[in-house]
Amino acid sequence: MIEQDEAFRDRIATVNEKGKRVWIFPKKPFGSFYNKRKLLSYFLLTMLFAGPHLRIGDEPFLMMNIIERKFVIFGQVFWPQDMYIMAVFLILGVVFVILFTIIYGRIFCGWVCPQTIFMEMLFRRIEYFIEGDAPQQRLLDKAPWTTKKIVKKATKHIIFWWLSFLIANTFLAYIIGSDALWQIQTDPLGQHLGGLIAIVIFTYAFYGVFAFLREQVCTTICPYGRLQGVLLDQNSMVVAYDHYRGENRAKIKKGEDRQAAQKGDCIDCHQCVQVCPTGIDIRNGTQLECINCTACIDVCDHMMESVGLEKGLVRFVSENGIKTRKPFQWTRRVKAYTILLLALFGTLTLLILSRNDFQTTIIRQRGSTYQIDQHGHITNIYEVNVLNKTHSVYSIQFKLQNAKGEIQTVKKDLILKPESEMKERLIIRFPRVYIGNKTKKIKVEIYGNHHLIQTISTKFIGPIL
Repeated sequence: MIEQDEAFRDRIATVNEKGKRVWIFPKKPFGSFYNKRKLLSYFLLTMLFAGPHLRIGDEPFLMMNIIERKFVIFGQVFWPQDMYIMAVFLILGVVFVILFTIIYGRIFCGWVCPQTIFMEMLFRRIEYFIEGDAPQQRLLDKAPWTTKKIVKKATKHIIFWWLSFLIANTFLAYIIGSDALWQIQTDPLGQHLGGLIAIVIFTYAFYGVFAFLREQVCTTICPYGRLQGVLLDQNSMVVAYDHYRGENRAKIKKGEDRQAAQKGDCIDCHQCVQVCPTGIDIRNGTQLECINCTACIDVCDHMMESVGLEKGLVRFVSENGIKTRKPFQWTRRVKAYTILLLALFGTLTLLILSRNDFQTTIIRQRGSTYQIDQHGHITNIYEVNVLNKTHSVYSIQFKLQNAKGEIQTVKKDLILKPESEMKERLIIRFPRVYIGNKTKKIKVEIYGNHHLIQTISTKFIGPIL
């Protein structure tokens, strides 16, 4: 027994003593938590597959075009010049993950993570439909290769491949846009070899993950499982087994007084193990492989009801909650972290809403200083870049706030196209008497369709002596 206690958790559940893969056949889950997960999952799946095709104005709902350095979030276009917002977004994202995990544990993995949703709500349910529940799957796996087995396995993997193909196209649409994806699908193959190769790579990557790797992604590949191991503490909410109430575990006997026999509420039915998609025994405590899917809660509550015992032997609770026998409480710590999470979202929202539709940079022409003409005017030459982040066409004009100077462009008609950048050269003149022997700060106003869109400050260089 001592040897068992020392070694019961010295390896992951999906690898045997010889280091070989142990294939997991989880039982089909059921219960209130599972029903809630299904509703949330199907909503998220709908949003995921519809996302590239939804449009706000003329832009997609979400797009991450790394190739063209164009990012669209909720219909708002972000360019490389907006990378400070993306940087803030990533920083806030990291902080959010840390704080969320500290308070609410790893619930993201079981309820929101795309890997879990695809695996448990699409691929696994197809597998249940074709091959049956866990006992039928085990029998089929051990059975010889008959016509029935070949048909079932082939049908499952063909559907898996087509689902992977659909997911691959969806993810590619998030990168290049739905219009570009449609061109790849409808034009001759030779015109879009790069896009075709990307679709093939994505398809077989997803197929390999969901048909073969499965829970290995969560237990050995995903870094979040390791991260949560150092973030969780005794106050973090996790799916946990109440060992104070459950031990000593023993099989149930008809008419037995378990309390008098010093037996706990755990009837050692192993249903929580059989339903776990990562193959762990939740009674062994918080583990790396646990994704907080709550399947063990549902099945344990069902078994407790069946034998007339109180539900909640396995529940969503903190370790301190188990010790103190108290439900989840809004402590000062939880309130503070939750407020901070909301503040992070508010900051990001403010940055997005306050973002300017135009971005202008003005710098003096490289290698140039100042010039003095025959009339005694001092001239500086500037290079200006104007970025239009909107979907409208603008006629651009430049004016000086100070009427003592004048500004001139090389081109007479400056047209700024939608979602594009315009480069132009500016010639700015001031009387010598106004500038004197110094460098002066000036302001340039940029007008679009005769409306002021931005004001930029720069320096005007005059003679030193």
